[in-house]
Amino acid sequence: MLLLTGFSWVADAMEMMILSILGPQLHCEWRLPSYQVAFITSVVFIGMAFSSSLWGNWSDKYGRKKVLTICMCWTLYYSLLSAFAPGYGWLLVLRGLVGFGIGGAPQSVTLYSELLPSKARGISVTLISAFWSLGCVFEVLLALWIMPALGWRWLLILSAAPLAIFICFCFCLPESPRFDLLNGNRAKAMATLQYMAQENGKALPRGTMVCNIHNKHGRLRDLFTPQYYKTTLLLWFLWFSYAFIYYGIILLTTEMFQAGDSCGATQEAKVEPSCSLECKLLTSVDYKAFLWTTLAEFPGLIVILGAVDCLGRKKTMALSFFMFFLSILTLYACIGRCVVCLCVFINASKHHQIIYIAFSSHRVALTLFIFIARAFISGGFQVVFVYTPEVFPTETRALAMGFSSAFSKLGALITPFVAQVLLRQSVYLTLAVYCGCSLLAGIVSLLLPIETIGRALQESKQEGI
Repeated sequence: MLLLTGFSWVADAMEMMILSILGPQLHCEWRLPSYQVAFITSVVFIGMAFSSSLWGNWSDKYGRKKVLTICMCWTLYYSLLSAFAPGYGWLLVLRGLVGFGIGGAPQSVTLYSELLPSKARGISVTLISAFWSLGCVFEVLLALWIMPALGWRWLLILSAAPLAIFICFCFCLPESPRFDLLNGNRAKAMATLQYMAQENGKALPRGTMVCNIHNKHGRLRDLFTPQYYKTTLLLWFLWFSYAFIYYGIILLTTEMFQAGDSCGATQEAKVEPSCSLECKLLTSVDYKAFLWTTLAEFPGLIVILGAVDCLGRKKTMALSFFMFFLSILTLYACIGRCVVCLCVFINASKHHQIIYIAFSSHRVALTLFIFIARAFISGGFQVVFVYTPEVFPTETRALAMGFSSAFSKLGALITPFVAQVLLRQSVYLTLAVYCGCSLLAGIVSLLLPIETIGRALQESKQEGI
């Protein structure tokens, strides 16, 4: 189950990572202004935001496995078509449809979590992030190999390979026995459990399996009962913050490397440095530095694996946000190679002249700070995938995941206009936005009313009362 559901995350990660590589390339090749470059990324998240709640609702109605398979087939089809986009308009439409399909990918976590025992759920679900990290690394390596010789169209085609592999093996996935039981398919649920016991060399527990059959599937208002409304609202903000910050740091990395030495001195009245990026293709050196920051997700995963069942879900999420906040503060002076500006005042007979001298930082130090920030925010992002299925019952679990994912896509939709557009106007303001968001999200994590460590999955909202 880990391998199969994890492979869907490899595919999802590669489709997401390609956005940070595609932007700089098309900025130069098609001579696009910054807002159009940002919209290439945002249109994917618009599709995801629109479809996430739909996939979640359909998953509660028709089954986790069926919906996951359909959304992966949809994504593969439009991902391949986007490689043949003749122009900017067609690319936006096709990548938006890709985003619509990717919006269903979180249902793999719903399916996987419903097949796990309480004692292993935290670590097991967090391990899925290893596949996400692998997908990110594979995409950067693929870009390093493909982009100089074959270009972005071939990169889009080859990046869809994991989707094709998942579709070929998805027939091996079982349907969630919790879903089958809740919908009255007791025989099918028992068959799945017997298959699991046989594969693991175990015997089924004695007794009769019983469950209240629910004819009504999860509805949005079920997320706002007195029992869950506070958790729902706080979780939506956390999902928004994780996506806003995570994809923001990825986009900032490529913008920073693309800037090179162009992040220079400011003009007279401007008090702070600004990065006015010209057209500059990413080089092999940039891709290698990008690879190092991408590898940060693995040590981040190790730290979170140790903390999620030790500190608990809430404190682990707070830790990831606070550590990101501290790490990004080191970049607050400026981003790119423009780190410190020294003002030298020269007195003249009738006027004062201000000269700003920009000192270049070492890329190694800059990469290190991004490495630490990304390690914690990527690791923490996986904890919210653990927490959300645990806190909601089976009858609304997929719906809750769908709406939560939709809010994360809203954050991811907005972040390109901060990391790629606002950055060119004010570096200080850009970093302040990410710092403020991470600090507030860390506080919100501690305000969640329920800690789910060691908590059994609830089948209905009555069980949680």
